[in-house]
Amino acid sequence: MIVVHAAIITCEDYAARRAPYRQAHIARLVRLREEGQVVGGGPAPDGRSVDLFYRLTRPEQLGALVEEDPYSRAGVWTGYRGRAFAQFVEPWEVPPVVLDGSRRVTIAEGPVVEPDLAQLALVELRGAGRLVFGGFLDQRETLAVLRSPDAAEATGWLVDTGVWAPDGLRTRPLFHVV
Repeated sequence: MIVVHAAIITCEDYAARRAPYRQAHIARLVRLREEGQVVGGGPAPDGRSVDLFYRLTRPEQLGALVEEDPYSRAGVWTGYRGRAFAQFVEPWEVPPVVLDGSRRVTIAEGPVVEPDLAQLALVELRGAGRLVFGGFLDQRETLAVLRSPDAAEATGWLVDTGVWAPDGLRTRPLFHVV
């Protein structure tokens, strides 16, 4: 199995347009998570994008999973890009679904400066309760979902390991729904 990150773009009036399809969308994600196909994810607070992480046997399966979603069929999602992880640190828990926006996290992306130590550093961050999940899209590019809603704190956790440089990390907020 591999994990694939789906970076999804939403329509202009996302909040209003999703309403009639939201229950079916969430039910589908929960079912896919129970089947082991969804690792986690959610929308950006501004509603302009969605980050979902799928567990697949082949990267080509991503298209059907995204395109069959009620949001995609209704035009609420307008496009997506998929990237497969070369290495992935799985979450330790399956959290409950949170729909009220109260579980805010930070996604951090960027190159590692010490590739040989990066996997261990992510495992240690997970053990410390700081990493939800994440990994490496190639040997040097990281994508990590970190438990802090504060971007500076989240990047600080990565930088403090000595494996990431502060000037190479990009962050964005996420509502961790599933």
